[in-house]
Amino acid sequence: MDKATQTMIDNVYKNTGKTLEQWIEIVKKENFEKHGEIIKFLKEQHGFTHGFANLVAHKAKETDAGSANNTDDLIISQYQGKEHFKPIYDKLITEILTFGNDIEVAPKNAYVSLRRKKQFAILNPATKTRFEIGINLKGQEPTEKLEAEKPNSMCSHKIKIADINEIDNEILNWIKTAYENAG
Repeated sequence: MDKATQTMIDNVYKNTGKTLEQWIEIVKKENFEKHGEIIKFLKEQHGFTHGFANLVAHKAKETDAGSANNTDDLIISQYQGKEHFKPIYDKLITEILTFGNDIEVAPKNAYVSLRRKKQFAILNPATKTRFEIGINLKGQEPTEKLEAEKPNSMCSHKIKIADINEIDNEILNWIKTAYENAG
């Protein structure tokens, strides 16, 4: 388990008075089927921030990289039915890994989280027609490509693309800026 995740797990108890295991029990008793239902419940009923709600949801549903038997399986399943987006992921991850040797690539059930000291981006085959790059650039004004994300989202901005040829220097520079800010 990476250090950042362990710190979050430790802070769940410090912030709520309950351990991660206790929250997982609470969530499982509710019989939620969807990840988003757990997040909504924890945020609305228990005052969780999105990050902590997301952690508990992933752990309760065992959809985080730490719960998976093989992180490659998580990536493979993300692209089932969306195989045409796998070259986009491959190109982006290859470029992003040139930014530095301190990048943690953490596949989840539906996306890949990219972290340094904190998460700076996510790569997500969102639908069959749209690939999304979530980026953390708090305070950055949106542009034509760089859209503002909803408040309390895991990322402050997103870039939507549908084709590998849309990956250009502007997109890579936004991701690199987020990487640099996360150090």
